[in-house]
Amino acid sequence: MKHIKKCLILAVAGLPLLNSCSDSWLEPKPLSIYTPENTYVDADGLYAALVACERNMRHEFFGDGAPITTDMYTTDLAVTGTTDKSGPLIDMDADLLPSRTANDVNKNKIGWYWDEGFKGIKYANIVLNRMKNATFKDEAEENAVRGAAYFQRAYRYYKLTHLFGDVPYLSQEIETPKVDFYTYDRWSILEQIEKDMEFAYQWVPEKVDRGKPSKWACGVLLMKVCMSLGHFDRAIEIGKEVIAANPLMTERFTTNKTKPNTNLMHDLHSVEAKMDMSNTEGILYVVSYPEVEGRDRINTMRNATPYWANGSIKTPDGKTGMSIVPANEAKGTELDNDANVGRGIGTCRPTNYYQYDIWTEKEKNDLRGVYNRDSWKGVFDLYYNAPALKGTEWYGKHPVKPVGMSVSDSIRCWFQWPHYKTFVPDPSVTTDRRGGETPWYIYRSAEVYLMLAECYYWKDMKQEAANMMNVVRQRAGAESLAASDINIGTVLDERARELYYEENRHVELSRISYVYALTGKACEVFGGHVYKLDNFSGPKGTSVNCKDAGVNFYFDWVSAKNNFYNKGIKTNYAEYRFSTHHVLWPIPEGSITSNTGGVINQNVGYPGTENNITPLKVGQEVPSESAQ
Repeated sequence: MKHIKKCLILAVAGLPLLNSCSDSWLEPKPLSIYTPENTYVDADGLYAALVACERNMRHEFFGDGAPITTDMYTTDLAVTGTTDKSGPLIDMDADLLPSRTANDVNKNKIGWYWDEGFKGIKYANIVLNRMKNATFKDEAEENAVRGAAYFQRAYRYYKLTHLFGDVPYLSQEIETPKVDFYTYDRWSILEQIEKDMEFAYQWVPEKVDRGKPSKWACGVLLMKVCMSLGHFDRAIEIGKEVIAANPLMTERFTTNKTKPNTNLMHDLHSVEAKMDMSNTEGILYVVSYPEVEGRDRINTMRNATPYWANGSIKTPDGKTGMSIVPANEAKGTELDNDANVGRGIGTCRPTNYYQYDIWTEKEKNDLRGVYNRDSWKGVFDLYYNAPALKGTEWYGKHPVKPVGMSVSDSIRCWFQWPHYKTFVPDPSVTTDRRGGETPWYIYRSAEVYLMLAECYYWKDMKQEAANMMNVVRQRAGAESLAASDINIGTVLDERARELYYEENRHVELSRISYVYALTGKACEVFGGHVYKLDNFSGPKGTSVNCKDAGVNFYFDWVSAKNNFYNKGIKTNYAEYRFSTHHVLWPIPEGSITSNTGGVINQNVGYPGTENNITPLKVGQEVPSESAQ
């Protein structure tokens, strides 16, 4: 596709679709033979078009201020630790607005999820449309291509419907300018992609190149959609098939097993493990390594570790404690903080819930947890290594938290993190290490076990739920849970232990919130409260900033577990605040105002809801002009 001349315009600001003011975008470049007419002619050409979808999946996890961090710091697990400027998403009441959705490392990446979600849908729809003119060797090949395109479209819609709720539904390639989009009911979108993923699960092959969706990846996504709709029996059926074909890695493997101060978790999350074809646990990856088009560095060592350098950490007598570049004789030794953990800036700052609360006596021997100091690191594990300190009493000693450290510096500079996940070597640099090129897990069978546990929870089969969770816990060295331990809190705690910086935590909290409201199941962790769909985001109206408990599970859970939001924690620029309607993010304002021929609804609690209409359902005809 990189050889195809493309003319992209935004039919709706922020809703990127492939459009043109003429058919000129189909014309080949001079001397190029790679036109749509001779590229989209067989399975190979159509698969090549889906590379754009796979590339965009990778971008969510890679780079400075990766989009996944925005998802995380609107949840229980983390907050943005960028406290030295205005603009980052700290005060959601003030800054999470339709006019301030952004794709900006200095603000937020909410606009990225909207834009890139619809880009992925666009690319998938191009393939689905062009299949009618392609030739396939047999039905199986044709259906495999269709299933792969369905996966890419459903992968975006699963996230969009949980981050933004009701959204436009696009099932066809857009070939002309279009400014008449309509909002569709999220439930009907989920029902449609459930059908699509049943097809994909049947036809997509089990064995595919790393970075492409397999049958089993289709199964995981289908499970998620089924769970969203309350179809737990089908999700359980699929989950059992997936884990049977993709067993957990329970023994040490790769060359990492001989390295000192490592364990099975280091093996599992190493670059080598994610490239090792004997790794049976990895189900879907995004990939970035030399010679991969559009490759990037993961930047986990920058995004998810503290801002310890540049004078941020002082010695008790007030001197600069740490340097990115240590003295020559300290390079490559235990004093080389940059080499050993990377140069962080605290973009994604974990909460006390993730750092402390979920690691109980039952996790005393958990390889994933804070008690294992090979797996976890904190600022207090680093060393005062500034060359100017040589000859003083502090050189070569562990840092001591300064008395009177400001709130802002404490937030950004003083915390601990899961080193076994965030450490990604980068052989191409010798200083300022941020995290290099690597594959990254999107789906693992460990998550499937936890999804099965959740399904059993919804069905009140608590012993079965415990059994599923214990497979994952026993592999990590944690004590087993009993049926009496099981509630949604234990499920979410285990997901946090296992899937930090892998799962879309906001997406999953939103999904669980919807399922509570859909099923009417009493929530044990909040006194048996029953949630409802008819008041899911709080009272109607604009900028209500409702903080009443019991409106949706997301607000109650994040309020209870995140020690920053609505607790009066302030930086020099803002206070950490959020409200019930933040269970859904705002639809970007430009997408609504530029859509002059249709109606895209705004979510409850944000400015613009006064113009909303009843969402369409998939398959329903768009209203005529007279009906608008």
